[in-house]
Amino acid sequence: MYAVFRSGGKQYRGSQGDRIRLEKIDIKEGAKISFTEVLLIGEGSNIRLGDPLVSGADVTAKVIQQGKTKKIPIVKFKRRKNYLRRGSHRQYFTEIEILSIGSDTSTKKVTKKKTATKKVTKKKTATKKVTKKKTATKKVAKKKTATKKVAKKKTATKKVAKKKTIKKK
Repeated sequence: MYAVFRSGGKQYRGSQGDRIRLEKIDIKEGAKISFTEVLLIGEGSNIRLGDPLVSGADVTAKVIQQGKTKKIPIVKFKRRKNYLRRGSHRQYFTEIEILSIGSDTSTKKVTKKKTATKKVTKKKTATKKVTKKKTATKKVAKKKTATKKVAKKKTATKKVAKKKTIKKK
């Protein structure tokens, strides 16, 4: 039996006895925790899918350890600017071991309901006479083409200013 549950905004899949690393949860080591946001429970070909959550289902787990992951190097670099920054990051985590996957309705069986068959009776419909409507023919008016008059362009004549000359003494 396995379950898909949500914790810290992420979804995790696990079965009984699995160890999973989750986002940091503030709880002591050795304490039990119950996840009620179960999205799916599956056992073989029998799958119960929630809408969005499976009602009455929970995943019980035990906190194994709290810790930090391995160090991840971070480099900020801008070319041609003499800019280089180096740093690192260690993410906090909580490691859990799944003890049990429980569901209130996992043992109930779904019973099929019989559908009642209804007799179909045919109703007689009165036939109506169909009369054809006369369609009026529309006359298409001919479009007159207007001739455009082309205006002659007038060229403006520029007056040339005479250059003034200064006499030297």
